[in-house]
Amino acid sequence: MKILITGCRGQLGTELQHQLAEEGCVLGPLPERLRKATVIPVDVDELDITDREATISYIRRHQPDTVINCAAFTNVNGCETSRDAAFTVNAIGPRNLALACDKVNARLIHISTDYVFSGAPNGGVALDECALPAPISAYGQTKLLGEQYVERFCRRHIIVRTAWLYSYYGKNFVKTMVNLGKTHEKITVVNDQLGNPTNAVDLAYHILKLAVSHDYGIYHCTGNGICSWADFAAEIMKGAGLPCKVIPCTSAEYAAAHPESANRPEWSALDNRMLRCTVGDEMRDWKDALKDFFANWNGE
Repeated sequence: MKILITGCRGQLGTELQHQLAEEGCVLGPLPERLRKATVIPVDVDELDITDREATISYIRRHQPDTVINCAAFTNVNGCETSRDAAFTVNAIGPRNLALACDKVNARLIHISTDYVFSGAPNGGVALDECALPAPISAYGQTKLLGEQYVERFCRRHIIVRTAWLYSYYGKNFVKTMVNLGKTHEKITVVNDQLGNPTNAVDLAYHILKLAVSHDYGIYHCTGNGICSWADFAAEIMKGAGLPCKVIPCTSAEYAAAHPESANRPEWSALDNRMLRCTVGDEMRDWKDALKDFFANWNGE
């Protein structure tokens, strides 16, 4: 099997390559068809997915069985100030990949986000794949359009929405909190935005299960259990053994102190219903996955 991974140097792209090389992870071995898979890792230097002709040509030349699109403009605040760049990467890029994959009958697995939702409280019920998107930020809006293009232009598509991702690689909330915890006695973190922390190990494992599936459609794939950013930060300090105290604040208080910050969903907790009903939901409870992260992280 031949798998092309875009955005290969990001958190998820790196973890996918690691699991393909190791043929599994702590959650278990990869499906048999992925053993000894040919992996083509590319980033913007090798393949600019915003260039339609170049993308179609590259996919035609390499003939992958599956393309996993991890490339995205993920800086939420940056998307507000650089809307054209966000639109190009998050919407036009997936469109180009969808067109290219459809021409060679390749499966396209496109990674999306909880930010496609409005953040309305929803009565405390996690959002499954039936929930209607209504993004409130440029990031969410461009990612939603990317989803729609993938659905429209590639017959064999799988869209995976995830949230609050962290990993051993690159920058993420967990590492930021640890660094702050080493230099501060206390930090302030919002407590009225709720969602699901997701370990990239769990996410990559499920994406690779989907890579050999014919269960096409939209999936939610996040850590199980719901918390606020403040809860998440407090658990990070505990896991890292740091005495730093987490002081909860409201989104309004945070916005007043950081007026450049983009709007973020108040409630974006996702329910992995599609996983449960098809290939199986083995995503760990977010606290268990975080403990495992600290047990295996080298601190870099």
